[in-house]
Amino acid sequence: MSIKAVLFDLDGTLLPMEQEVFIKTYFKGLGAKLAMHGYEPKELLENVWTGTMKMIKNDGSKTNDKVFWDYFVTKYGEKVLEDIRFFDEFYENNFDSVASVCGHNLEAAKTVDILKEKGLRIALATNPVFPPIATIKRIGWARLSPEDFEIITNYENSRYCKPNPNYYMDILNQMNLEPEECLMVGNDVSEDMVAEKLGMKVFLLTDCLINSTDRDISDFPNGSFKELLEYVEKNIKCRTNFIDK
Repeated sequence: MSIKAVLFDLDGTLLPMEQEVFIKTYFKGLGAKLAMHGYEPKELLENVWTGTMKMIKNDGSKTNDKVFWDYFVTKYGEKVLEDIRFFDEFYENNFDSVASVCGHNLEAAKTVDILKEKGLRIALATNPVFPPIATIKRIGWARLSPEDFEIITNYENSRYCKPNPNYYMDILNQMNLEPEECLMVGNDVSEDMVAEKLGMKVFLLTDCLINSTDRDISDFPNGSFKELLEYVEKNIKCRTNFIDK
């Protein structure tokens, strides 16, 4: 196998988390912030969830942020577009409190560094349902920086979401790569391993495994970051040893 790039998922992969706890804490904080500006929290969060589902089903005709805010306009009117600044303020000033329910794995940043040192291109293939600032914040929680990645997907620069294979194709097209030249690393069987259908190599990180369909994970190379590096070392020709780094 010869690959040129590694695509990493973020939530549950580079950034350890229990997804349900993260969402509950995030929604609680967002609801409290927007309640200060006249939004009823329960209704707001139901609409955030519905807007997110609409992004996930995006057919590529417009960017994900346009899909989300177009839906919000149908619920709150054009006024909501003026209030986007309040959402931005939440991510800028309050979102960091959600980091308390996430962990961090020093092996994540170490793995990214090792792969970059070996000349591999690195992309952050996180499901693009968040604005850029929220993604940048979560990268920091993982003890990484935006400069670690050649491409970072967010809801402003993406027209598809996982598990739509077109999401991955958009990344490959931007990087001028063929599927066979890439490895996708993620923790969600349904959302991340779908990249295999395009011809990409995949590795299932099992530290925060999500397997909603109860698929046999032995179908995929899988394990921890240590085992990911062992897999890459074994399957890619290189002159130096990954593991001894």
